[in-house]
Amino acid sequence: MTDVEQARPNKPVKSANRALEIIDFVAENSSVTFAQILESLELPRSSGHGLVQTLVASGWLEQHPLTRRFTLGLHSWQVGQRYDGHRLLIEKAKPVMDRLAQLTGETVQLARLDGVENVYIAISLSPNPMRMASTVGMRLHAHATGIGKALLSTIDPAEAERRLSDVVLPRLTPKTLTSVPDIMRVIETARFTGFAIDDEEFIEGCRCVAIPVTSEHDTGISAAISITMPSGRTDAGWPHSLYAPLSLAAREIRSGMGLP
Repeated sequence: MTDVEQARPNKPVKSANRALEIIDFVAENSSVTFAQILESLELPRSSGHGLVQTLVASGWLEQHPLTRRFTLGLHSWQVGQRYDGHRLLIEKAKPVMDRLAQLTGETVQLARLDGVENVYIAISLSPNPMRMASTVGMRLHAHATGIGKALLSTIDPAEAERRLSDVVLPRLTPKTLTSVPDIMRVIETARFTGFAIDDEEFIEGCRCVAIPVTSEHDTGISAAISITMPSGRTDAGWPHSLYAPLSLAAREIRSGMGLP
């Protein structure tokens, strides 16, 4: 047993957990009022005030002097810059992604798996206009995205099923699958074919093809790369027409990382 495991309490420390929830809430919403923090996190005014002021004093949050709204502070950025968990992956992937975006004329995204969510860690935007639902750092539901299903295909099927069964899976469009058995069948197909798709399952009018790049087994990180485009720009060969350039890009990224 590690020192961390020995020191870990049976339950989260309430005040620390609430402080982290405040940081997450501000990060997700960019700019919030004190009233929004209290209402959304169901915090008593007295303890909420103390927590927010502590976060401001320590630099995790900043408060605009005129609007009185809260945003992430400089210390949040400093800590984020020190995170090194996928730095090598991004360093090797981003130039490849930029070239792929220019080659296909569509947006290329890189994400890693966290629970049942895909977290976007790099994006190369299409030279052609398109409405994007994702930005770097954003979390989206893996069951409703092509890149998320590609990510889930890299982990043990029983573990993927357990994760999906433990949460509520929202229906985001008429095409979104929310039945765990149905999603598991799609993931199994992705594992067999080597790619996964999102056919207007997250946003109507948007399609995506994705393939895995790394797995927890070989790097400790499940990562995948995708090409996303408006449905109107897909050709008759979609999604198979994008498999070759995606596969080549994934192999180039892995080679740059020293992986087979």
